[in-house]
Parts: sequence; structure tokens; C-alpha cells
Amino acid sequence: MKQLRSSIGRRVAALAVAALLAVGAALPAAATYNLPITTANEGESIYLYNMDNDTVLLDENSTEIRYVASTTKMMTALLLIESGQDLENTVITIPKCINQEFKDIQATNGTGMNLKVGEEIRLIDLLYGLIVRSANDAASVIAWHLTGGGDTYNAAPFVEMMNQRARELGCTGTTFGCPHGLYDHGNVSTAQDLARIAEACFAQPLYMQVATTLSYTLPMTNKHQYERTIENVNLMMQPGQQAYREYISGMKTGFTTLAGRCFVTTASQNGDTYMLVILGSTKDAIYTETAALLDWAFGNFSNRVLLEMTNPVQTLPLKGCDESETLELYAARSVAAYGHNQAAVTMEYDLPEAVRAPIKQNKVVGTVTVKMDGEVIDTVDLLAGASWSSALLDGLVATILLLPVLLIVLVVLIWGTVLYGGVQIVLPRKVKRALADAEQKGRETLADVE
Repeated sequence: MKQLRSSIGRRVAALAVAALLAVGAALPAAATYNLPITTANEGESIYLYNMDNDTVLLDENSTEIRYVASTTKMMTALLLIESGQDLENTVITIPKCINQEFKDIQATNGTGMNLKVGEEIRLIDLLYGLIVRSANDAASVIAWHLTGGGDTYNAAPFVEMMNQRARELGCTGTTFGCPHGLYDHGNVSTAQDLARIAEACFAQPLYMQVATTLSYTLPMTNKHQYERTIENVNLMMQPGQQAYREYISGMKTGFTTLAGRCFVTTASQNGDTYMLVILGSTKDAIYTETAALLDWAFGNFSNRVLLEMTNPVQTLPLKGCDESETLELYAARSVAAYGHNQAAVTMEYDLPEAVRAPIKQNKVVGTVTVKMDGEVIDTVDLLAGASWSSALLDGLVATILLLPVLLIVLVVLIWGTVLYGGVQIVLPRKVKRALADAEQKGRETLADVE
């Protein structure tokens, strides 16, 4: 019971952060895309979304409560990993009390790793058996161990731990009835809820390490004289299989007669990671449906740059400048967004009709609103691409600079008039030219002011 109290304590501690995660527990909004394939069974539950930006692509019956078979084992694995125990070095002995559970699993044609009563086995080997082999007997032994062991096997306390953790993750349509999903009745969930549980598993590096292992060698034990190799039941990760896809990254398969074929998987390629849940498919269709949907997602959606900083976005008339008649505008920052590759991108500008010099480079002139398929992505400032001076101010500056010359000339004229009694003074050619330029500049300046 000490382990049970410890495990319950960890669940209580997890509740402390559950409130902080409550908003995050809500999965992305409903999809806007039609199912691109015809499913083998009518009414299959399908939920596909981009994990990087919470964009739902497909949502078919994702909140329908249904049997979920061995996808249940994701929660059992999660609880074992979250228990904080040393899985590599903790060895447990399988008790006699679990023998009837082993018989029930065999009677239901459940997959196992051939565990035996009295066998001494490491927790890490049980975890690999649970996920790689989808071993039901491993799930039952883990449930017995995490609820304190003892001389009796009762899955109920562990099932309550499973349901409590599901509630913490925001699941609303999930009720687990056993640690492995082999027994359908009372063991149900939804595609959206399984996506929540799968995301929690995805966040655990150990889970993903195990789930993406193609084969695993079980060491010798006191009940098995030789090493044994188990192969991953997820055929989409097995090179050479028709269903193989390099982008598939684990999670969990499942099957019972009532649940049909179930598959929860993540897939990563070209910087995008997707979560896909399919419930209620068939043996012949589950992998082809998965491949078709993920190929469609990777082939038609991407994160692309809609607005760049390096190229001019708009050009405005520039008034009052002798050096240029136009002003190029640049975006203050680049804008990228995820969406369909054929989605229409539009720009809405808030700009003056023209700009008057002087103007400094990087001065905010207006804004541009970037939209994709009519949805606002971002609004960005538009900046002047260069500094430009004013012709008017240039003229005034030139005039001011000539004032000392004009004053000197005026003094010379007055002095000459007084000294020579009105005798005409022949000015040097340079002085005449300076006076003429000053006069012209003065006229231009007056014209600009008018």
C-alpha cells in the first residue's frame, strides 16, 4: 500500500498543475476541410491536427464514445513512466495471484510476452513488452505493481488511477475499465481524448523511445533461459512492409472485434508534426487510410512566408524631393503562417496617398494587414526604406549659406559708392555668378513657399 499511497500522492501533485493546463487541455477548434478519402467503414472516428500550431485539418466523429482496444495501453505506459521509479534497475517478481488474469488474457486471444508466475523481470522490459509487443500480460503486471503489489490481483485501483489521469488531461468521454483494453465493455474513449493522452505520452522522451523501437531483445530471466526478440506490431514503421512510411513515429495500435482497427500515431516531416487518431477501421484499411491522410497533409499544407522584410512591399509618391519621386516601403518584420498551399493570401494597406520629404529611413509610414483565406494573420508596420531630404529645406539651407557672401558684397557696394561717389564697380566674375545663383535660389524658395 505504500506504493499506492505514493502513486496517489503523485496524482494529487499533478492536480496542482492541472489548473494551469486546463486551457491547454482544450484541443484545437473544429476542422474546415472535407475528408479526402472514402473510409472502409462508415462512421469511423478520425482526428488529424498539426501539433506545432494546433491547426485541425480533419474532424470526423472525434467526440463519439467508442471502444478503443489496445490504445488503452498508452495510459498504462504513461502512469508507469510518471511514477518516477527506476525502470532500468527495479526488478519485480510476478505473483501467483495474477495467474487467473493471465488465463483470462489467453482465453480472449490476447497478445502477450509469455510472462510466468514467479518470473523476475525489470520494469523497463515490461514497458517495452507493453508498447512494442502490445503485451496484455505486461499491462496487468504493471497495474498490480503500481497499486502496491500484494497477494491479490485487483485492477480496480489502477483503473481509477487511469481515469483520474484522463480527467487531469481534459478527457471528457473516457472511462477505462482495464489496464490493457482487451476487455471492451466499460473501456471506452474518443478520438479527441486519445489525442490528449497521446500528447502526454509524446511529451515523455522514454515513451517515444520505446514506441519507435522496431525490435527489442528481452534478457534472460529465471523463467526464460534465452534472450527473446520482440518486433514492433506497428507495421508502418517496419521497412519492407507495404504500409511503411518513414515519417511515422510510434504511439499505439489496437484491435478487438467490437473496437475494430484503431491507430494513434504521430508523424514528422519537413518541420511539421501531426497527430492522427483513427478508430473503427478494418485490418485491410487502417494503414492505407493512415498513409493516405498523412500523405495528403504533408503534400497540401505547410508553413510558408507570406511577407518578407527584404523586399519592398509598396511604393508611394514622394513629394518635395529633387532626388527621388518615389518612396519604397518595407515590412518591419516577416510574417509566416501555416495553411493550405493553395490558400489565397491578401494584403490590406493603411497608407497615405503620398509622403512629403524630408523623411528618415525606418520611419513608420503605415501598416499592412496580412490575410490567408480571409483570416487575419498579422498586422505589420511599413517603414521608409531610405532617408530623403526636402528640396525646400535644401534651398533654404543654400540661401542661408550664401548670406555671408551677400553681406560682403553689400558692404563692398556701399563702401565703393561712398568712397567713389557712385562710381560703378566692376565685380569679379565669381562674385557675379554667386549673386546670380543666390537670386535664383531665392526665387525657387519663394515659389515653394507659395
